[in-house]
Amino acid sequence: MNYDCAIVGGGFAGVQAAIQLGRYRHSVVVLDREGGRSSLCRRYHNLLGWPDGVSGPELLRLGRRQAEELGVRFVRADIGRAERRGDSFTLHADDGTVYRARRLLLATGVKDRLPDLPGLLPCLGLTIFICPDCDGYEVRGRRTLVIGSGDAGANMALTLAYWTNDLVYVNHEGKAVSPDRMEQIRHLGIEYREEAVIRLETDGGELLGIELQSGDRMPFNRAFLALGGNEVKSELAVQLGVAVADNRHIKVDPRTKLTNVEHVWAAGDVTVHSEQAIIAMGDGAQAAIWMHKSLLS
Repeated sequence: MNYDCAIVGGGFAGVQAAIQLGRYRHSVVVLDREGGRSSLCRRYHNLLGWPDGVSGPELLRLGRRQAEELGVRFVRADIGRAERRGDSFTLHADDGTVYRARRLLLATGVKDRLPDLPGLLPCLGLTIFICPDCDGYEVRGRRTLVIGSGDAGANMALTLAYWTNDLVYVNHEGKAVSPDRMEQIRHLGIEYREEAVIRLETDGGELLGIELQSGDRMPFNRAFLALGGNEVKSELAVQLGVAVADNRHIKVDPRTKLTNVEHVWAAGDVTVHSEQAIIAMGDGAQAAIWMHKSLLS
């Protein structure tokens, strides 16, 4: 199957790029394994036009329908191998299907490392959050829990101190916190516990509290997660010789989103930027514009 453009990843960056490319009347396929971080969030709060928030699945559903009406094809596929052959790219799905395209956009995203706690996923974006820039406002002045690991959790707690002075940091994995971070935590009066959370007390999407390994129960109705070690999905980029940073995020030209490999673009959380839904959408549109320009030349 041959296309003008292939997009690997069907999150916000990939879908927005697909809409733009569809409006240019290019043949486009979006190859998505599904289950990405944008499909897990029950509510995004900082998007223009959605003052009460909108769920990730709903926003993706609307975007996908918009793209499909423009002729974009969406395929559930796990692309395990990518290679360049002449002037086009060949993408191999795990089921043996092969896709070919003249231009390639990698919008493969980031996989968050989450604690294995039943009841967590229904709360994501409603009462349990990951991104303080997106959702710090939701905990303003409220008693807030940070379930974290080492300095990643400490940094989250320190960041949230802008929004509330009633914070508890539970170092879920017992990883050491650096002395300077610990000093800042003590200085700000953030309560610190070093033991595992064994159970969330929830009611649907509402967080009610936690149970610690010691048996202690603590009431909370808002929490942030910060375990660190999120997985940047840049394997295909590396296969193609695309340059990545030390943290595995893909390096792109800030204006065009083009990588160091001709005719390969990248957009969204997999690139070096602040991992915001609204920025991912802009990245996708920007990449699509320059993909279109390259197809005309």
